[in-house]
Amino acid sequence: MADPRILPSIGQLIERRVIQLLQKKYGRNATLEALRLETEELRTKLVSTRDSLSTSIPNMTAAMEYLEESTRRRLTDWFAPSLRQVINATGVILHTNLGRAPLTTSAVQQIAETAGGYVNLEYDLSHGKRSQRDRHINSLVQRLTGAEAAAVVNNNAAATFLLLSALASGREVIVSRGELVEIGGGFRVPEIMSASGAVLREVGTTNKTRVADYAAAITERTALLLRVHPSNFRIHGFTERPTIDELVSLGKRFNITVAEDLGSGYLGNNTDSQSQQLDEPTVRKSVAAGTDVVCFSADKLLGGPQAGILVGQSNKIERIRAHPLMRALRVDKLTYAALGATLQEHAAGQAHVTVPVSIMLSTPVEEIGKRAQTVVNTIESGDAQVEILNDHSAIGGGSAPETHLPTKVIAIQSANRSADYIQTALRKFDPPIIGRIDQDRVLLDLRTVLPEQDKILMKALDDLLSYC
Repeated sequence: MADPRILPSIGQLIERRVIQLLQKKYGRNATLEALRLETEELRTKLVSTRDSLSTSIPNMTAAMEYLEESTRRRLTDWFAPSLRQVINATGVILHTNLGRAPLTTSAVQQIAETAGGYVNLEYDLSHGKRSQRDRHINSLVQRLTGAEAAAVVNNNAAATFLLLSALASGREVIVSRGELVEIGGGFRVPEIMSASGAVLREVGTTNKTRVADYAAAITERTALLLRVHPSNFRIHGFTERPTIDELVSLGKRFNITVAEDLGSGYLGNNTDSQSQQLDEPTVRKSVAAGTDVVCFSADKLLGGPQAGILVGQSNKIERIRAHPLMRALRVDKLTYAALGATLQEHAAGQAHVTVPVSIMLSTPVEEIGKRAQTVVNTIESGDAQVEILNDHSAIGGGSAPETHLPTKVIAIQSANRSADYIQTALRKFDPPIIGRIDQDRVLLDLRTVLPEQDKILMKALDDLLSYC
């Protein structure tokens, strides 16, 4: 046990040059708090016979040096951003836990430009009057979907909630039992409907629902026919489901609004061949069928920021905009900046070469294989076994669950270290590298690694495998 009297006072510590530099960087209050905490922790360790520090810090000079470094580490940890860029090598393109869609360069630039000053968010520069913020994306959405108008909220769950609140609160909404889905995070369609004030009217069965089932359920209390795309699962076999055209026809016959929640937001306008193979309905097709309101996510197949977009007939969209919840759910200038830039790429037919999600969807497996081979050829694998294997990437984000994209993965296996050890070590790099484990091998899929990150990945693997 060391003598705790070797500890310097706080007054002595704050006179030290290192601590003064920390004060200048992090402020006096935070530095003093960190100093006090570190001093108390060191005091506890010094009086403990079980702690090796009690013998490695023999005098006050050593204690001061120790406290300078430990205080610096604590302050660095306190002030480090919690949100960090990572390298997604999982092969899941729309990885919800990793922030879903990475933005196109033009969107990032537009965010930076918009964030640094004032913008005409709700201001008409031509007439010098207040205007509506949705006008920044209205014409783009019209061109891309064929809809008359659009509104933007903070995600698609909010879009569905607002749609039901504005058009069906206190009245019945008819939904097929096979479409009462959970959209993720425990949010379920029946619960969203209940919270909105709408009354759920289930029709049909899990596997079979016909137009006649909807028609038989229509009463004077019916406000809406809702079709929900099961974007994160599929039912096969003995199934039947009305087309959106059939529901629109039924809605017109009874003068009832028809809405469709498309979830993944596949525009269907991409020119790349891979995207054309997605097993997803398109927003444009739903609008063309005459659906009154269609809602979908902006941060899935569209490749934009987190947002929920509602498109459709102008009178219905105006009712939605006029609802009090619209103000609570609306998005800020940065979302409009990123969304507008992303939509412009789609409108210009450039998404397949500029929007990261579209690029990842369309990258040929041969190109991924070449990149993987370059990485493997560059690194020193040491005692680890590193090889390239055939595998499949996933779209993720509750989109196209049956679409599996052929890919090539870098597989790492070590006789000295477990796959868990290697995966944990990869997460400790800056930026952290996130892979996945299969059969005690760490797999890295370059489909979801941005090309400019390849060199970072090479260096990290070179460092890691030198001791694996």
